[in-house]
Amino acid sequence: MTTIDDSNVFLLFTDGSVNTKSDIGYGAYLLVSENELFSVGLMPEVRVKRFENTSSTKLEIQTILWALSEIGKIERKLILYTDSQNILGLAGRRERLEKNDFYSKQSRRITNWELYQDFYRFTDELNIEIRKVSGHKRTSTKDNIDWLFTTVDKASRNALREEK
Repeated sequence: MTTIDDSNVFLLFTDGSVNTKSDIGYGAYLLVSENELFSVGLMPEVRVKRFENTSSTKLEIQTILWALSEIGKIERKLILYTDSQNILGLAGRRERLEKNDFYSKQSRRITNWELYQDFYRFTDELNIEIRKVSGHKRTSTKDNIDWLFTTVDKASRNALREEK
């Protein structure tokens, strides 16, 4: 369980890196309160986890689900920052996916359907807002949100590099 302060809003940054040849990936997340966002001495505590038999799309949702399960139930708003187009589009796809019981037009279960169900369960239980963050901005254009996301991105990439 991650320790957090009494801020009204929590910010969750998630990212992952996958070796497509080995299907091994590392997911990383960072949880900070909105109050900590502008702290001069903030030393972010990024958590990293290894995943096997994964892909880049699967790893993004696995990382979010892992982070949310570790964080547990919180009563405050949670803003999730991700650069994953798949995650950003899940809310808009929900009605159709659930209506079709997660089957495709070809009558096959869609890939990662169980993970999507878990994601929707979490979004029903928690007050989550999902925001897009650009994964690879130039240094001169980065704000605090970008810097924290970069920290998470580097943690997952470094863990994957050390795997080799």
